[in-house]
Amino acid sequence: MEGRLSYGALTPLKYDIMGPFSLAPFMECCHSVWSMQHSVFGRIMLNGESYEFDHALGYWEGDRGYSFPKKYVWTHCFFRGGSLMLSVAEIPVLGFPFIGKSISFTGVIGIVWWRGKEFRFATYLGARVVENADGRLRVVQKGMELEVRLLETGGYPLKAPELGNMVRTIHESASCRAFYRLHIQGESVFAFETERASFEYEYS
Repeated sequence: MEGRLSYGALTPLKYDIMGPFSLAPFMECCHSVWSMQHSVFGRIMLNGESYEFDHALGYWEGDRGYSFPKKYVWTHCFFRGGSLMLSVAEIPVLGFPFIGKSISFTGVIGIVWWRGKEFRFATYLGARVVENADGRLRVVQKGMELEVRLLETGGYPLKAPELGNMVRTIHESASCRAFYRLHIQGESVFAFETERASFEYEYS
């Protein structure tokens, strides 16, 4: 594979998605979101086939640390007028995995970027998980509720870090079918199904 891509203006968050947890020394993995939506231009050649990008959409995030959470959900998708991401993970607090048993809590981070406005879900803002089973996730926070549902299983295996080594296998669906719904103060802001969602559901 070879090619060249260029990006338009990025859409950064108002502040770090991790909030105060970005400074916590016990975090095994810190997440960053650098752009919720930007344009992409260019071309990539893959196995002799050409793929053109002309006003395509891009999303840019990253992770740093020594391990992915033992259990987590991550999803992202573009939709008409915006972009969203949500992640829920089991976060160890005491007794790092290096030395055995740990105490953990469920952490939430998420952004709905819609019509130029940022709606943030986060543990440090009071977000909590009210449902998490069988690919269905509901998070509530101060009058807001975000529901996501994975509507098809599968995904491709990817290597992921565990205690500093790329030895764990996770499964990511880079383009799959999912459902998203946002309520604010009891009013439906949007509800839609898409076949272009990205999803990782590592709860078993």
